[in-house]
Amino acid sequence: MRIVADRTLCAGHGMCEALAPDLFRVGGDGIVVPADTVTSSDRDVIELVVDSCPVQALRLA
Repeated sequence: MRIVADRTLCAGHGMCEALAPDLFRVGGDGIVVPADTVTSSDRDVIELVVDSCPVQALRLA
């Protein structure tokens, strides 16, 4: 399981970072940077973050 971020859609709202700061951060360019590795125990919070993205720039793969 990995997090895929569409950097062309991301508007830097920071919802992902606010909900899961250990898994997401908004970089200096204002675009999301997801964690390189996630575990199955993170799935619930990742699904919440994906569903909360206002521009739908995140998905699980």
